Amino acid sequence: MKVIVDQDKCVASGQCVTAAMDVFDQRDEDGIVVLLTDTPPDELAVDVHQAAAVCPALAIVVED
Repeated sequence: MKVIVDQDKCVASGQCVTAAMDVFDQRDEDGIVVLLTDTPPDELAVDVHQAAAVCPALAIVVED
């Protein structure tokens, strides 16, 4: 699995962090998504897919 984020699309809602805090974080200054790992372990797949699904800006792409 590979995760790609588009920081330009991000609206800083924080839904990704809520869904998968081991994979996503937010910048302190503006809340924009920060990708902690672009190849998370398989046991986080459900959480990562959930994060992508709930992102209101569609800023997260998951390639399986």
